[in-house]
Amino acid sequence: MIITLRPVVAFVCVVVVCLAGSGAAQAERVLKASHQWPGGKGDIRDEMVNIIARDVNAANLGIKIKVYPGKSLYKPHEQWGAMVRGDLDVSAFPLAYASSHHPEFNLTLMPGLVKDHDHARRLNNSEVMKRIKAIIDNTEVIVLADTWLAGGLVSKKKCILNPRDVKGQSFRGAGKAFNEMLAGANASIVTMSSSEIYSALQMGVLDGATTSSPSLVSYRIYEQVTCLTAPGENALWFMYEPILMSKRTFNRLNPRQQDAILKAAKKAEEFAYQGAKEADKKLIKVYKGNGVKVVTMSAKQAAKWRAIADRTSYKNFAQEVKGGQELLDLAMSVE
Repeated sequence: MIITLRPVVAFVCVVVVCLAGSGAAQAERVLKASHQWPGGKGDIRDEMVNIIARDVNAANLGIKIKVYPGKSLYKPHEQWGAMVRGDLDVSAFPLAYASSHHPEFNLTLMPGLVKDHDHARRLNNSEVMKRIKAIIDNTEVIVLADTWLAGGLVSKKKCILNPRDVKGQSFRGAGKAFNEMLAGANASIVTMSSSEIYSALQMGVLDGATTSSPSLVSYRIYEQVTCLTAPGENALWFMYEPILMSKRTFNRLNPRQQDAILKAAKKAEEFAYQGAKEADKKLIKVYKGNGVKVVTMSAKQAAKWRAIADRTSYKNFAQEVKGGQELLDLAMSVE
């Protein structure tokens, strides 16, 4: 009697194929993306991360990006160290938050340094930002997308136009340079991340604060203040808030996966450039709609603030940061 093995062989082949397919599915790598802002509320930074996640996930290249908004995975200041270690893959991150590790990063939140959104875009490819990005790269992190956001000042007590207006107020200044300028105007400085501003205002810990236009809306700070100094034509507040990625993670990806992430990041960057301008308009609309008085600084008023910044923030940066004066000179040479 002759026994054929074809059905058995066919069965074994089917099993092997199925197991191989199952193994491929299980091998799909999930990358973690973290940021501190509310998810699904229209915040530019949340949307940037989600643009990258949607495009990469749709490419079906064996990697998926899972987004953790609202500091649900890491606290704001913890994200830098997590990326350096390779524990966190992607983050929308205010670079000045890592200035305790690299004081050069304070340059990216220097009062009055950035004139407007177009000037910010020109800075992206300037020599000074090449040097900042080289520091980022040397610490096992890479920049996926550049983002600069304008911001404003809010207060429960009075509108902030001249430096004397903050005298005696407890203020959150968003970074060392702004804290030094505000202290130079005789404000009392309280340090915290932007996600804590609302509760601090509510509890009376703060009288006022400065942060980005999107954060002023996303965190519903209009519910706790009486006046907003909007960015306008003489904005003091511009902050670099790029999308960053752990270099360890990026280097583990194959070329097609890397290319998909970079293309998606470019798309996110273009979105944010226009979105940042719209965020300033939305800021004014939302605050007026909620009964908050809205003002903007004149050039003369902004110059008074810049004079204080020159003798505090700028002077200290030049003296305390290695190569600080050169970095300032390079930044101020960008027209």
